[in-house]
Amino acid sequence: MKRSFPNESKILLALLFFLLLISILGQYSASGGLWEGQALRHIMRIFLGIALAAYIFFTDFRFWNNYAYLLYAFVLVSLAIANLAGITKLGAQRWIDLYFFAFQPSEFMKLTIIFALARYYSMLSFIETMEFKSHIFPIFFVLLPALLIFKQPDLGTAALIICTGAGIIFLAGFPPKIFAAIIGSCLLLCPLGWFFLHDYQRNRILTFVDPDRDSLGAGYHILQSKIAVGSGRLWGRGFLQGTQSKLNFLPEKNTDFIFTTIAEEFGFAGSLTVLFLFILICYYFFWVASIFRNKFTKLLCYGLGMLLFSHVFVNIAMAIGLLPVVGIPLPFLSYGGSSMITFMISCGLLMSSLKQKKSGIV
Repeated sequence: MKRSFPNESKILLALLFFLLLISILGQYSASGGLWEGQALRHIMRIFLGIALAAYIFFTDFRFWNNYAYLLYAFVLVSLAIANLAGITKLGAQRWIDLYFFAFQPSEFMKLTIIFALARYYSMLSFIETMEFKSHIFPIFFVLLPALLIFKQPDLGTAALIICTGAGIIFLAGFPPKIFAAIIGSCLLLCPLGWFFLHDYQRNRILTFVDPDRDSLGAGYHILQSKIAVGSGRLWGRGFLQGTQSKLNFLPEKNTDFIFTTIAEEFGFAGSLTVLFLFILICYYFFWVASIFRNKFTKLLCYGLGMLLFSHVFVNIAMAIGLLPVVGIPLPFLSYGGSSMITFMISCGLLMSSLKQKKSGIV
């Protein structure tokens, strides 16, 4: 087999190049104009992610189908270990200390849940997918890790896993009327969920409704983020000239609010550029999914596309005050090794699927 990138993959590589370049500039600025520390580690993680994506590109795509359940089980066990004996950061017990790398199982569960669901539905006929009983195991696949992640506590990631899983289940052929009834019931029962939230999660929701109720406490993040975004205006304050980030008024400027850092320094034009790149990449993911007839590959690519879109939507909506602050990273731009590797793997999977479709394997 000739080991070369299909033309379609080159499109993704070009989009990623520009997005990663912006991410390096954003991390450099958020680090105070210093390469030492987080900016340098971010670049190292980019290269690690690229290496993994390249490795996956040359891996037989059928591997992910054959070992989907095993990968899911491994990450599920890792989640349980993280809940029992993981290290705690920022009030959440989400990481397993591997000495050279802090492994966050919840990030990789986002991928393996897609593998498991795509594998399950690839073995069902169209008639079987129209029966409700065929969807009981997939619902269990989604809810079990979501509950473990919710207990860490990490409501945002748990919600994204449920949404991504629900999207795959619906696309696989879940009866639309029953699906609509379940969604409607969940919306009606949402008020009861208030009693299961932690105090800080309730404060986030109350602060989202009225940020000024605690402007120096729970509302500080979102108010400073809005100020930074607004102060960027059309062309921004200029590279390394953002006052909110430079003077440390903006919290979590390397992670949750990296989009705010970019918006302040590059303005509406820079924000629109980032959004445009993400829109093109998300469209690319869904386009790749649409060209496959193989059910496993189609559902896998759709799932990866939904995962990417949901992260981008939630993070940016959070940064501009349209959603509560939930700690969801912005793909490729936010500082964080697990997130970077997760989405680099996603890109590697898409390019691998295209390469092997061209060769007739999938």
